[in-house]
Amino acid sequence: MTHTQLTLTHGRASDSGALLTVAGEIDMSNSGTLADAIDDVPGPVVVDLTEVEYLDSAGLNVLFARADRIELITGPLLERVLTVSGLTRLVTVRSA
Repeated sequence: MTHTQLTLTHGRASDSGALLTVAGEIDMSNSGTLADAIDDVPGPVVVDLTEVEYLDSAGLNVLFARADRIELITGPLLERVLTVSGLTRLVTVRSA
């Protein structure tokens, strides 16, 4: 089984707010890295998940724990996972 490495890139959103672009797989082995990357940004952050290929419960827990300060951008691959988990009721989710 191949594992796509997690990459995180900080930037600015179109509204000049913070943007964190995430690519690869988010699982138990690297969810702490995602949590740290979000926590390193003061204030609200837009998390772009359009290049995420896999998201397990550890990754979802990171997002749930930070629901009060994140907004998500996602593609069709994760849209259902975010909806079924209930995260879309807590966080603004935009389609890419």
